[in-house]
Amino acid sequence: MLISTMNDLPGYEIEEVIGEVYGLTVRSRNIGSQLGASLKSLVGGELKGMTKVLASSRDQVTERLVEEAASRGANAVLAFRFDTSELGSTWTEICAYGTAVRARKR
Repeated sequence: MLISTMNDLPGYEIEEVIGEVYGLTVRSRNIGSQLGASLKSLVGGELKGMTKVLASSRDQVTERLVEEAASRGANAVLAFRFDTSELGSTWTEICAYGTAVRARKR
């Protein structure tokens, strides 16, 4: 599956636009990581545990996006983006989205 943040694929012809696809997850932080993050924020620096969870979540939503695109007959996703938002005080929504297409190499 080709994934591009661009709106086109140089060297490819878009044969069909299939439509919007996305992958989504909602994660909650456990109390231990919240306390650790709160303490770390007092002195500054990277929150390595939170970074690891976010990276894992991005990988997961990208996999879900690819599965949806493939199930609809796409071989590429254009205009790929991530979006995150807070839901309440402890939940984070992570979404990957883009436009599924069928592309052919020129």
